Amino acid sequence: MKKIMQFFKESYAELKRVVWPSRDYVTSSTKVVIVSIVLFAVALGFVDFVLLKGMDLIF
Repeated sequence: MKKIMQFFKESYAELKRVVWPSRDYVTSSTKVVIVSIVLFAVALGFVDFVLLKGMDLIF
């Protein structure tokens, strides 16, 4: 039980030393990720559409 308590005390001390990102940084990073995902999804959807039409022409 002593080792478990020591683990939690050390974990809490370590979390105090963490430099957390600012709210603005997290917000801007989230926006970049969402825009990247949307653009990638549109590009992938376009490629899928073109390949589907190409397969329809062949078969």
